[in-house]
Amino acid sequence: MTDFHDALETRNPAQREAALMAALPQQVAHAQARSPAFGELLAGVDALRVTDRAALARLPVVRKSELQARQKTGRAAGQGAFGGFAAVGYGAAMPRLFASPGPIYEPEGTARDYWRMARAIHAAGFRAGELVHNCFSYHFVPAGSMMESGAHALGCTVFPGGTGQTEQQVEAIADLQPAGYIGTPSFLKIIVEKAAAMGQALPSLKKALVSGEAFPPSLRDWFGARGIDAYQCFATADLGLIAYETAAREGLVLDESVIVEIVRPGTGDPVPEGEVGELVVTTLNADYPLIRFGTGDLSAVLPGHCPTGRSNTRIKGWMGRADQTVKIRGMFVHPAQIADIARRFPEVLKARLVVSGELASDTMTLQVEASAAADDSLRAGLSQRIGEAVREVTKLRGEVQLLQPGSLPNDGKVIEDTRSFK
Repeated sequence: MTDFHDALETRNPAQREAALMAALPQQVAHAQARSPAFGELLAGVDALRVTDRAALARLPVVRKSELQARQKTGRAAGQGAFGGFAAVGYGAAMPRLFASPGPIYEPEGTARDYWRMARAIHAAGFRAGELVHNCFSYHFVPAGSMMESGAHALGCTVFPGGTGQTEQQVEAIADLQPAGYIGTPSFLKIIVEKAAAMGQALPSLKKALVSGEAFPPSLRDWFGARGIDAYQCFATADLGLIAYETAAREGLVLDESVIVEIVRPGTGDPVPEGEVGELVVTTLNADYPLIRFGTGDLSAVLPGHCPTGRSNTRIKGWMGRADQTVKIRGMFVHPAQIADIARRFPEVLKARLVVSGELASDTMTLQVEASAAADDSLRAGLSQRIGEAVREVTKLRGEVQLLQPGSLPNDGKVIEDTRSFK
């Protein structure tokens, strides 16, 4: 599968970056003007000056918890379902709206392939004229509609299987002979196992696009052994498609209509390429113009480009959650507080809070990578000053452990909770 969905996928990277940065100030201005929430969040920002990633990184990150809180407050005040984040209202411009756990409500606009899923479906091997068996939910959440609209844009017919009713799913696949499956990997495994138990062959099921769950290589190989070539994509109900897997099986390639940053958890500060951090996404969606939306998911940028010829940036895929808030001796400690402590000291390159012991008798140690400038004569004083900052910021006492640069693992963790809760 070395053919492409469109010419955008093989653009010169500099050309792509120029196009994204040219669209960015217009999207910021549009969000300020048409989205009341961003009008408030970006008050005083000169949109026409947000023309590069450095300027973008100075804007606030809007995390899912804030989106949910603003939606709840807005509903209580009679301001609608979306907390002022949507740029369109009920009616012809918004044929559907959906609810994700929280609840968080998401609008669906009228644009063809509104969620931009056709690109991922194409990369998974689906082509115009094929039948797709779609087992994402059509109830409440947008996943079913996301995939169906993408398949339609690709020229496919869709059977809306939804979730559950496993025996009926097997019967429908056997009767209709779809080219492939779209849904969660776990449900595809259940369907394949149920078919085997029923003695029902599913010879047409040769490919799949899976999402919504972790997709380990062991499960990919399990499908492969049964003749199903399965690929994954990374998408959210707020943003649509973010990245997708290709035949190269080397990370996930970013979608062409998103600007992605990897930031240190708890902050809006971009990390060096290759370092694990929180995925922050800016979309070019005019109906729901999310600017620097913190997904809460961890990932990292992979070096180089996809061997298939796609030239966009690749990420490693989902690597865990960025929200590492813990409760210690009755006090919540957040990643943002650890970042605040680290910023106070130029010698600190990286910091990680380790909480250990047992509940009610726990201890916390701030592990700090200190630059070479912090020589032995200064380290004792530095450790003491950092300890004072720990108490000031968290209201808790903690030990400080100074480490050499590169000592901490590259896993995106700012807070590591190793306590026993038995």
